[in-house]
Amino acid sequence: MLFVKIHSLTSNLMSKLAILLFGLLVLSTTNISAQQEAKDSLQTLIKQLRSTPNFSVKDTTHINLLNHLGRELRFFNTDSLLLLSQLALDYSKSSNYKKGESYALLGLGNYYSDQGNHTKSILYTKNALSMSIVSKDVALRLRAQNHLASEFAYTGDYAKSLIYYLEGIDVANENDDKFMLSIFNENVANLYASQNDFVQALEFYKKVKKINEDLGNESISAETMSNIASIYADTGELEHAMYNANTSIAIFEKTKKMEWLAYAYATKAKIYLKDNKFEWALYWYRQSEMLHKKIQDDRGEIEMLNGMSQAYLGLGNDAMSETYALNAYAISDRIKDMEGSKQCAKTLYQVNKNKEDYTEALKYHEIYQSLSDTLYRNENKKSLTMLKTKMEHEKQKVDLIKENTKQLDTQRAYVNVALGILIIFIIVTLLVFRSEKVQKKLNSELQKKQADLKINELELHEINRTKDKLFSIIGHDLRGPIAAFQGLLKLFKDGEIEQNEFMSFMPKLSNDIDHISFTLNNLLTWGQTQMNGAVTRAEVVALETVVKENIDLLSEVAKNKSIRLINHLEAKTLTWSDTNQIDIVIRNLISNAVKFTPENGMVTITAIEKKDLWQVSIRDTGIGMNQDTIEKIFSDNSTLTTYGTNNEKGTGLGLSLCKEMVEKNNGVIWVESLLRKGSTFHFTLPKAKNKYQRTA
Repeated sequence: MLFVKIHSLTSNLMSKLAILLFGLLVLSTTNISAQQEAKDSLQTLIKQLRSTPNFSVKDTTHINLLNHLGRELRFFNTDSLLLLSQLALDYSKSSNYKKGESYALLGLGNYYSDQGNHTKSILYTKNALSMSIVSKDVALRLRAQNHLASEFAYTGDYAKSLIYYLEGIDVANENDDKFMLSIFNENVANLYASQNDFVQALEFYKKVKKINEDLGNESISAETMSNIASIYADTGELEHAMYNANTSIAIFEKTKKMEWLAYAYATKAKIYLKDNKFEWALYWYRQSEMLHKKIQDDRGEIEMLNGMSQAYLGLGNDAMSETYALNAYAISDRIKDMEGSKQCAKTLYQVNKNKEDYTEALKYHEIYQSLSDTLYRNENKKSLTMLKTKMEHEKQKVDLIKENTKQLDTQRAYVNVALGILIIFIIVTLLVFRSEKVQKKLNSELQKKQADLKINELELHEINRTKDKLFSIIGHDLRGPIAAFQGLLKLFKDGEIEQNEFMSFMPKLSNDIDHISFTLNNLLTWGQTQMNGAVTRAEVVALETVVKENIDLLSEVAKNKSIRLINHLEAKTLTWSDTNQIDIVIRNLISNAVKFTPENGMVTITAIEKKDLWQVSIRDTGIGMNQDTIEKIFSDNSTLTTYGTNNEKGTGLGLSLCKEMVEKNNGVIWVESLLRKGSTFHFTLPKAKNKYQRTA
């Protein structure tokens, strides 16, 4: 909080507010618009209120005006939004005015969102949402719900964003708030558009257009049309895009809605850009650029600057293209706009590739790929797909209810006719009885279908869990090295790098291929256990031999890091277990120990003989783990990927596979670890007894 002691700093705060209002009144004389008139009106009301006898800064009307003025200034003077929201929050707390406190918290959430501080923005907005639920302030709840959903979308967590949007839609429907219903549905459409599912996005926009027709507000309709224009531009339907863009521009120019007019100009420029008319694209981007000098809308400015960069790139002016792209990337990085950073990285990759600066090009290509993986991750796609399925199911339910209602209406008509004729009383009774029987049968069938649907859904979840884990590992641990290998080969094939440059990458490529081989081995083993079920074939196994073979296998990797591998297992350390499965366990544990041990370290393998079992321990002098990591590493659902002391990449699968293999052989596995001291992995296996040996 900016001001902690309210009473002792009241005069200082009032002087700051007076300076702010004076500055804003001066500003209003240079930028006349409908929005500016609204700000002028609010400033006048505040000034008049302060001049009244017995005025108090804790007056609820005064607090409400401060919050309202802060909202109006959001895209024109963001520092004023911070100051006004802090003042409103301090005054509200000192007077226990919960409504004013809630709206002030929401204002602070908006401020920190625009600054790219998503953690603080989410914190303030969640507090505002909680207070709105307690106070049953529906209007505030809907605004907070929408802002919170948007904030999660900015961080790339579309799944969580979708949850808050859907909750908002439910609340808006319950309270018949068509304005917020339009906004929520439009934002869900934008989520689909961000995943390039433009068909589903346009389906939601059809709903939004219908709601907007009921509202009859041309500004809201224009906002929707400008968004639709952007989607049509992405799908290549440029005539539809231009119609919607021009219509929205005409309305915004009339209503003087500056931030939306800037966006609409940029959208029109985007359409020309898609049509390769780069000069016209630059013309409309410059119109948007002039408006951005008068407003503070960083996210809109990112899209505008990157668009100008692409237009200059199309004209062959790489220097100007790079300048605008770097400016856009700097803003994106500052406010942590993942989507903006991704698009800027893509443009900068193209610019640096044209300049033949392949190091910079590769850097931005990796940034683009990493951000794409985050924004298009499985849980986001899965959440949106489940929403689509839910909507289809809801439509089927509505159709079924309509059909039932239609049948009931027909039956009631028969009953009404029969009531007038006493002679057919018996027939009417039979019809009613029959209708009830039909209704029960329909209800029974509906319940059965719902039960079947739930069973199918559970089976689908289980199948998806296995599939998602496989795809996650393939996407994170195999696709990256393979894509880098392909990219390097293409550069070499196209003659963009020389042979000596290509050979300098060989050590890294060798490590990547070793990692891919190791990952595939684990992946195929785990996939067999999940898909077909692995059969454990126990026999007498000499552990000292298995350990020696794996030390020989990993000796080259250890040698590169000057790590000593010490085998303390004595001869005839015999267990009753599956050789292949235990080989996988020992190989993964020794490989992990080498990976997380710094140079000149030591990895020691020992075995302690107990009554009916052997306890094998693999100790390293590595970096160790905290308690939170220890609790996660053996989880079946974990795909935790970690990096070794030389940046070696893990698979996110090895330890859960070790746990499964050890347990299949009637053993247990656990770990002891201290940060910066090292880790010791222990596991047990049954001893090979005489009866086992005879069976073998």
